[in-house]
Amino acid sequence: MSKKKNKKIEPTRHFFTYYNRTIPENWNSPALTDYNGTTSYTYGEMAAQMTKLQILMKEAGLGRGDKVVICSRNCSNWAVALLSIAANCGVIVSIMDAFAPADIEGLTNHSDAKAMFVSQNVWERIDVQHLENIDLILDTDDFQLLYARGEQQQKAFEQYKELYRQRYPRGLNREDIHFPTDNLDELMIINYTSGTTGAPRGAMLSYRNISANVQYSQEEIPNHAGWTEVCMLPLAHMFGMTIEFLYQVAGGCHVYFLGKTPSPATLLKCYSETKPYMILTVPLVIEKIFKGKIFPALEKPAVKMLWNTPGLCKIVEKKIYQQLMNAFGGNLIWLITGGAALNQDVERVLRRIKFPLVVGYGMTEAGPLVSYEHWPKQPLGSCGKVVTRNEIMINSPNPRQEVGEILFRGEHVMMGYYKNEEATKATIDRDGWLHTGDLGLMDKQGNIYIKGRSKAMILTAGGQNIYPEELEAKLSNLPGVSEALVVGRKGKLVALVYPDPAFDWNAISLEEQMNQNLQKINTLVAKYEQISAIETVDKEFEKTPKRSIRRFLYK
Repeated sequence: MSKKKNKKIEPTRHFFTYYNRTIPENWNSPALTDYNGTTSYTYGEMAAQMTKLQILMKEAGLGRGDKVVICSRNCSNWAVALLSIAANCGVIVSIMDAFAPADIEGLTNHSDAKAMFVSQNVWERIDVQHLENIDLILDTDDFQLLYARGEQQQKAFEQYKELYRQRYPRGLNREDIHFPTDNLDELMIINYTSGTTGAPRGAMLSYRNISANVQYSQEEIPNHAGWTEVCMLPLAHMFGMTIEFLYQVAGGCHVYFLGKTPSPATLLKCYSETKPYMILTVPLVIEKIFKGKIFPALEKPAVKMLWNTPGLCKIVEKKIYQQLMNAFGGNLIWLITGGAALNQDVERVLRRIKFPLVVGYGMTEAGPLVSYEHWPKQPLGSCGKVVTRNEIMINSPNPRQEVGEILFRGEHVMMGYYKNEEATKATIDRDGWLHTGDLGLMDKQGNIYIKGRSKAMILTAGGQNIYPEELEAKLSNLPGVSEALVVGRKGKLVALVYPDPAFDWNAISLEEQMNQNLQKINTLVAKYEQISAIETVDKEFEKTPKRSIRRFLYK
C-alpha cells in the first residue's frame, strides 16, 4: 500500500477559498475566453455574471442542494454556469451535449434536476414535454430564457438584472467577493459519463472531492496569473472540468475554450496563438504529431546516423525538442496525458530529449486524479505515485511482480452513484476502497504501472469515453444480429457482428442487411460514437464461464 508522502499535509480547503482570493487580485485580467468566439470574461466580469445568475436561480426557487443540468458544448458560459450553481450551493449535473436526445431527457429526469443550461444544438433536439421536473431552461450562448414552467420562473428572469442593480448600485466590486466555503461535504456534481438507458451511473462527487483535487494541483503544480491554458477536453468530463478549468481559475490563469472536438491541426494553431503553459491531452494527439513529423524525420539516413551517434545525437535531440516546443506554443512547462497507454516509442523519445511529459492516471469516480509524478522523476511506463490525501493498493499477494486490481481510497473518492446502490456497492467496498477495474503493479518507490484494463472503455482522440457495451446492446437489437462486439481501430469504431442463424436470409442478403444496420445504428448514437464499419464473423464469440465475451481476443 502506498500513500503520498509530504512533509506536512494541509487539511482540504474549499476551492472557493482560492477563488475568493484570485478573483479580487485579478479583477481586470482575462479569465475565460471562447477561442474563435466572441465571449470573453475578465475575473471581475466572471464574478458579476456568476452573481447575476445566482440571483436568478434563487428568485426562480432554486436553493441549496437543488440540481441543475449543464448540457452544452464547451464554452466560457458553461464554466460560468457551473460557478453560479456552486455559488448557490447547488448541485451541477453534467451531461454530454453529444448524447442522443432520449438519453439527455432520461438522464435529466433521473437526476431530479429542476433547471437546465443548454446550448442551441441541445435545445433544438430535446422535447421539454419529456422533462418531468424542469422549471427553467437557459441558453448557454447568451443566458437568454428558453423555457419557464410557471409565473415565478418567468418573473425571476424578467427581474433578476434589476435586482442585481438594486443590490449592487455601483456594480459588483472586489470587496463583495465572498463565495460560500461551508459545504465541503455536500454533493457538488452528478457526472453522467455515458448516455445509458439502463441503470444510469451518475458519479456523485462532493465539494470536498473536487476541492481536494484542486488543492493537490495547486500544491504540486502551482500556476500563476498571466499564464494561459487551453481547455480541449469535454467540460462534462472530470478531467476537463476540474483540471482544465477549476484548477486553472484557482491560480488566476486565463482559460481558452475550444467549442468542438479539434483536429490536431486546429489544436496546433490554437497552441501557437495562445501559448499555453500546460497542455492536457490524450495519447492519440501526441502520437499523431510524432507519426506525422518526428518519426519520418528520424528515419532519414543522415538524421538516423546522428541520432545513434554519441555526442552528435545531442544535435538531433535539441532540434526535436525545439520543434515540439514551438509546435505547442513555446511556453510549455507540462505536457500531461492519460486515459490510455502512450506509445512506448513516443514516450522513449520524449524522455530522451527531456521534454516535460507527464503520464497521469485518473477516473471520474476520483474527481479525477489518482496518481501523478513530476516528469523528471517519472520512470518510463509509469503513471506516477498516489496523490496526496489518498492511498493506493494493488490487490495482489506480490504487488511488485504479480498484477492485481488497483484500489484507491481517500479524499478524492466519490460519494457513490446517484440512485444506484447496487453499482455503488460493487465499486466501493466496506473499507472505502474504490475498485478501479484497472490492473497494475507498484514498485518500491510507489510508482504505479498499469498493465491492463479490465474495463472495456475506449478513449477517442477528442477525449470522449466510449462504453462499447452500450453500442453493442443497440446493435444486438437490429435485424439479423445475434451478437455484437465494438472495437477501436486507428481512432475509429468497428462493429464485429455474428449474424443471427434464425434470421430469414432469403429475403435480403447479409451485406445489404448489415449496410442497413450500419446506417440505423449511427442514427441512434452520439456523433463521437459513430460506427465506421460492420464486419461479420462466422462463429459465436469466445466467452468466459459467466458468458462474458473474451474481449482481449478481438481487435
